[in-house]
Amino acid sequence: MITSKLTSKAQTTIPQPVRAALGLREGDEIAYSIEAGRVIITRLARETADDPFRTFTEWESEADRKAYADL
Repeated sequence: MITSKLTSKAQTTIPQPVRAALGLREGDEIAYSIEAGRVIITRLARETADDPFRTFTEWESEADRKAYADL
């Protein structure tokens, strides 16, 4: 079982194995469904049409995101 804690602001970190299983990246949207007392988390489809540069993956590291965040 994978767990995470809820902060005082009702926030939590999605654990890395869950992010990997869903293919989540920074900026992705997730949807929550409640079914029979359980919550289902789903990654929403990425809108590649809105960002023509989304297909360029050469600079997707955390260091690159920090370096270019203010551009």
